[in-house]
Formats: sequence, C-alpha cells, structure tokens
Amino acid sequence: MIDINFIRKNPAEFDNSMKSRGINPISNKIIKIDEEKRNTQTILQNILAEKNALSKEIGLGKSSNKNVDRQIDKVEKLNTEILSLKELEKIKNDELIAILNRIPNIPSKNVPIGNNENDNIEYKQFGDKPNFNFSPKKHFEIGENLNMMNFDLSSKLSGSRFVVLKGILSKLERAIATFMLDKHTIQNGYTEISVPFLVKDSTLYGTGQLPKFSEDLFTAGDNHWLIPTAEVPLTNLVREQTLLENELPMRFTSHTPCFRSEAGAAGKDTRGMLRQHQFTKVELVSITTPDQSEKELERMLSSAESILKDLEIHYRIVTLCTGDMGFAAQKTYDIEVWLPGENAYREISSCSNCSDFQSRRMNTKIKKNGKNIF
Repeated sequence: MIDINFIRKNPAEFDNSMKSRGINPISNKIIKIDEEKRNTQTILQNILAEKNALSKEIGLGKSSNKNVDRQIDKVEKLNTEILSLKELEKIKNDELIAILNRIPNIPSKNVPIGNNENDNIEYKQFGDKPNFNFSPKKHFEIGENLNMMNFDLSSKLSGSRFVVLKGILSKLERAIATFMLDKHTIQNGYTEISVPFLVKDSTLYGTGQLPKFSEDLFTAGDNHWLIPTAEVPLTNLVREQTLLENELPMRFTSHTPCFRSEAGAAGKDTRGMLRQHQFTKVELVSITTPDQSEKELERMLSSAESILKDLEIHYRIVTLCTGDMGFAAQKTYDIEVWLPGENAYREISSCSNCSDFQSRRMNTKIKKNGKNIF
C-alpha cells in the first residue's frame, strides 16, 4: 500500500507514476476523501474534548449538589453527534482504503516507461545461444517421445494445464529443486523454511494478491486459498511485527508447489509445461531496510543467476517497464532462458523490489535505536 503522506505531498508525481502504469489521475479523489476523513476526526476530537469537560463539570456539580440537568442534556446530544461522526469517519476510511488497496506500487525512477513486454529493456546476458546442426525439438515433444511427460493422462485426472512426469524427468525435477535449495542455503546465505500451502485472506492481502487478483487464485473454502507462490507465506513471516534493524536482512528460501488459475491465459501456451495450474518452484525472499532494498535486489538477482550459471544455461536479464511490472513491485528483473525448440526466450525467474508496499499492508515496522524508522 502506498503511503498516503506521499500522495498528499506529491500529487502530481503520484499521478504521473500511476499514468505510467496505465491508471488515470486519481490523486484529487484520494486527497478529497482523506481531507474529509481528517476533518471528521478533528471535529470528533473537539466534541470528545467538550464532552470530557462537561463530564467533569457534571461530576463537580453533583458533588456540590448543583443542578446539572443542562450539562447532562448537552452530553446526551454530544453522544449522538459522536456516534454519527464515528460512523462517518469509518465510511471515509473504508472508501480511502478501498482505493489504496487497488493501486499498484510506485515505480522506481530507474524503471523504463512502457506499456507491455515489448518495452522492457535488456540488462545483460550470460553465455551464447547454442547452435545445432539439426532442428531442436520442443520440450514437450522430447518428454512425450520418451514416454516421461503425459498431458493426456493429466487431463483425465485434473483437466487442462497439468502434467504427469515419470521416471527420470520426475527425478530430475526433484534433483534440481534440491540442488537449488542447497546452493541458496549453503552458498547464498538463505535460510530454508517449510511453509503451509494454504493461507488466509489476510496473508494474501499482505503481499498484494487480494483483493484485486482473486480471479488468479484457487480458493480452498473456509477463508483459505492455495498459494500462488511461496513468496506469500515467506513474506508474511514478519507480518504485524516490529523488527530491529540489526536483525536484518532476513533471507528465506522455500520449495513448494504453486497454484494459479491462469485466468488471463486463455488460448496462450496451450502445449507443454507453460502456464500450468500447478508447478513447483524454489522461492527467495529478503526482508531488509528501505535504504538497503535496491542493493538487496541486486544480490538476490545474483543468487538466482548463480543457478543458471552452474547449469551453463544461456539466459538474458531484462528490466521490466512500468506497464509490465507486477502489482506490488517497484522494480523487477526477469531472467529469461533461451529455449532452442521455440527459438525464443522464456521467463524462468523474476526478482522484484517491493519497497515498503507490502510491509504497510502487513503492518510490519523496523526500529533503530528505540525509534521506528519505518
């Protein structure tokens, strides 16, 4: 969630940043509702102070056997006003939160302006594209020819966008995950965490999936959802906590299944293990101070790169433009590997700096020398 103080002080800058993300100017509406809420709070505080003064007057009057009927009538009228003002304050606060909940993060100043993936900018590459003296097959052709990747069977079991892996391919998936976890925990300084695969509404709200992107998720009923990524439970490990600066950074990693409805993917990537409803992923999450977040993003990127370098896979890194970034991101790097069978790059990893956007939604604070620095 964006700091309302920033919007108050920088309405033009805020509107320009939202425009770069495809959102029409909205600062005037936000500031108007915020002012109405704060004016209501001011009036309410004044009336409460008046009520307190009258209550003391009534107490003194009764102890002196004075007639305080007028003061009592006034307090009763004030009580009615107080109830009305509290209701109005709640209405305005709910209006404000409802708008802020659906506004994406403000892009970093060094993020390219653009509308979609065509406006992303290449950051760097590793290795060279492999050359073959034959026409490379696509991954699903290889898997199906080996009888180790079965989409027809998974369709019978679960419908489209699932896969059944068999034998060496199943073992390979498990081995790669173990390799990644060992690399990140032994060499890259992350702590492995085993997390729940079901989370509550408030957990998804904290990382920005709810309320805006419920259609991208699978509900499990009873206020529970299947996780779309381990980022959700890992980040929420610090929700509603006040962290000490010397405890940071915290670096977590986890291997989990991920579940996504792919609501907007109709007709896209209908063959193979792309845009699956269920897949496994090794996630990295860092919790750090605001002034160290850019540096931590570069460190995380290097950790993700180290996996592909060890595997000697050609890849490139692109900086996502404002129109292609995720809702909670301030800046995002996508790592794209070269798939010879498709003659194209495909995203294999995404590293984002969310600044203080998620911490505000989770009510997470940082304290230094006894004072909150966020």
